[in-house]
Amino acid sequence: MATATEDRIREIQQLEQELIEKHEKLTELKRELPAQEIQDYTLQSQKGPVKLSELFNGKPDLIVIHNMGRACTYCTLWADGFNGVSGHLENRAGFLVVSPDPLDVQREFAQSRGWKFRMASGQGSTFIEDMGFKSEKGWMPGVSTFYRDKGKIMRVATAPFGPGDPFCAVWHLLTLLKDGAGDWHPKYTY
Repeated sequence: MATATEDRIREIQQLEQELIEKHEKLTELKRELPAQEIQDYTLQSQKGPVKLSELFNGKPDLIVIHNMGRACTYCTLWADGFNGVSGHLENRAGFLVVSPDPLDVQREFAQSRGWKFRMASGQGSTFIEDMGFKSEKGWMPGVSTFYRDKGKIMRVATAPFGPGDPFCAVWHLLTLLKDGAGDWHPKYTY
């Protein structure tokens, strides 16, 4: 006869498998939605205005991280994590972090964090709002993915960011601690 602990372990393993399967189903459903054609937005880069179509970096796909900018410690946490995997992502697709910060603020902050990925500012463009990452409450973090099809830019999927999402390993590791994340919040320095 199984003990209560053995039953709990089996329940945990079953739930973990269900979460994996649900995540796979969610991404499958997102990819099955019809892609949405979007305009070729102009963003601001350190080298001057740049069209979204120029940011694919020779790849058929583009991943755009919508970052709330310098004022958000949570967005900084996500960006710090993307810094470590940006080379892997850029091997498969174009990769870009977009924030509403002015270019000088963005450049200084990126340098202070040691970020290596490409960045652009959404200032002067409706790109961030049109992608659904600004509401009446303000900026929101997340990701949009795109592909090029016969000269058109097509949006494939989006996902919001928030504590516990699958885009930041820190949250998942902290939840495994005795008291979980507790009242922990990311900071710029520790």
